[in-house]
Amino acid sequence: MVRSFRGGVHPNGRKNYTAGKSIEIAPLPSKVIIPVRQHIGAPCTPIVNKGDEVKKGQVIAKNDAFVSSNVHASISGKVTDVSEYPHPVFGKCLSIVIENDGMDQWVEGIPIEREWKGLNEDELRSIIREAGIVGMGGATFPTHVKLAPPKDKKIDTFILNAAECEPYLTSDHRAMLEYTDRIVTGVLIVMKILGVDRGFVGIEDNKPDAISTMEKAFQGTSVKVVALPTKYPQGAEKMLIKILTGREVPSGGLPMEVGVVVQNVGTVIAISDAVTKGIPLIQRVTTVSGGALKEPKNLVLRIGTTFAQAIEFCGGLVKSPEKIIMGGPMMGFAQSNLDLPVIKGVSGILALSKEDVNSGKEKPCIRCGRCVDACPMGLNPSMLSILGERNLYQEAKEDFNLLDCVECGSCVYGCPAKRNIVQYIKYCKAQNAAAQAAKK
Repeated sequence: MVRSFRGGVHPNGRKNYTAGKSIEIAPLPSKVIIPVRQHIGAPCTPIVNKGDEVKKGQVIAKNDAFVSSNVHASISGKVTDVSEYPHPVFGKCLSIVIENDGMDQWVEGIPIEREWKGLNEDELRSIIREAGIVGMGGATFPTHVKLAPPKDKKIDTFILNAAECEPYLTSDHRAMLEYTDRIVTGVLIVMKILGVDRGFVGIEDNKPDAISTMEKAFQGTSVKVVALPTKYPQGAEKMLIKILTGREVPSGGLPMEVGVVVQNVGTVIAISDAVTKGIPLIQRVTTVSGGALKEPKNLVLRIGTTFAQAIEFCGGLVKSPEKIIMGGPMMGFAQSNLDLPVIKGVSGILALSKEDVNSGKEKPCIRCGRCVDACPMGLNPSMLSILGERNLYQEAKEDFNLLDCVECGSCVYGCPAKRNIVQYIKYCKAQNAAAQAAKK
């Protein structure tokens, strides 16, 4: 039996909205709004201008910095604007607007048929970089960087994060059932790049059909499929690594410090498409769900489709949403409107009804200790939030291990005072980063 990690919580999964629904390809939007910043690292610069005609898969923004990721046109059509538009993470961002010409034509040279087994590691990494692939679980770290660890970091294990522990989200679950071959190919490509022959697929045990499907698919390989106890945040990298390998990522460290690389299901699918067919990251599977929707679905959405269009593809709203969230309810970002573009890291769009939201007025901390019990990292979230509230970021970092917080939200879930603990911690981290930048 697989042991679980300390702490964690058991929120209502609410996956019943979409877990049994096959992935649908959404209709093409009349226009797309494509931000030039959809990743951690250096933002891209547009290489097209207003009035240009572009085709699907064409590079429209790029940056030669190593930690960056190309941006491609997701439809064919005419560039009607290059200016700032709302962004679901950064508030506003320089974006490229493309009006659909209805042709959906690929740029010349795509798609192709390519045998990946004959390519070496550098060639595979180069393809992934050119395709603009980033971590699609939400972190959006450029994948080619993650697959090029420093030479002094000996990687011996690859983990496919298929836990999908966030409530509501089922895009990875459905992909495992419907895109099985692409997942297997993507995993084997990653393992070849890393030069490892030890792999794990970690799936929460509330997805028995996915576990069975993946076990059959990986038969005859060195990849082991492991059923994990259903508990949030099972999908956090450090939790997965500890459970599957017994190794503990050191405070302030990365998975590579213990010889492990972790990738998300959507990311390996994108890797498979890029390497075997030359297709860049221009679309993704996204769960559109919540009690305010007429018909929740798992949709293949082109990058740049607006949240409003995605919701329209689900029959629209049947009631006024109490909250709109990008991602899952535990770690996602609340949004103020629906005129926002789907970017590479949008795993979910949630339109939550009043019944879905556990809201309440924030009160002072009552020192009950529930957040301490829930924290999977063994921190004191209550104290971190109080220090953040008082702008004491230095003390939070030095005395209470601020930077070890993975911002999972387990502390908030169980807080009887309804304190915005994670928001205070995020603010504290931002203040600390600003101080470090000022020193440099």
